[in-house]
Amino acid sequence: MGKELRHAVAFTALTMLLFGGAYHGVLWVIGRVAFPAQAEGSVIRRADGTVVGSALVAQRFVERGYVHSRPSAVEYDAASTGPSNNGSANPEQIALERKRLQAVMAEDDVKAAQVPSELITASGSGIDPDLPLAGVDVQVSRIAAARHVPAARIRSLIAAHADAPTWGFLGCARVNVLELNLALNEAFGPPPTSH
Repeated sequence: MGKELRHAVAFTALTMLLFGGAYHGVLWVIGRVAFPAQAEGSVIRRADGTVVGSALVAQRFVERGYVHSRPSAVEYDAASTGPSNNGSANPEQIALERKRLQAVMAEDDVKAAQVPSELITASGSGIDPDLPLAGVDVQVSRIAAARHVPAARIRSLIAAHADAPTWGFLGCARVNVLELNLALNEAFGPPPTSH
């Protein structure tokens, strides 16, 4: 009986050491060595090293000289991600999407048919950091006017920061909104504040 008990205790201690410590330690080392940026949370820093956000988390941009992010059902709060849980036929959801559509049409001076769904519907996570190129293109005229630069220069910067579909066929070409807005500031300086 004592022999079996010693074996059971030794086996328990060994498995706790291997799977409770060593396994996690090995994964941590692999992550730090093979994927250092991702292991840090895909943090985006300014040239001076200050953290401005993460490439994985959307932020709210409201100034006219910036690309506006996809709407968020959680007010861009990474601690409480998720959708609104309203279905597409819910009257509150329909009213909210109409309100968002009217706002985009007014701010970007475009027709309803030009506004992609990503600018009026929140993503499933509520903090989607990317926009498809169509969602960014709708905003180019407003951004160019606010920054007093030709729209062609804004489009050129967008093209330089566009990511192709994952593995060439999953999803669509997209732009990380935070990274693009930082690039706009770097290329043209911060936009004049609008009052």
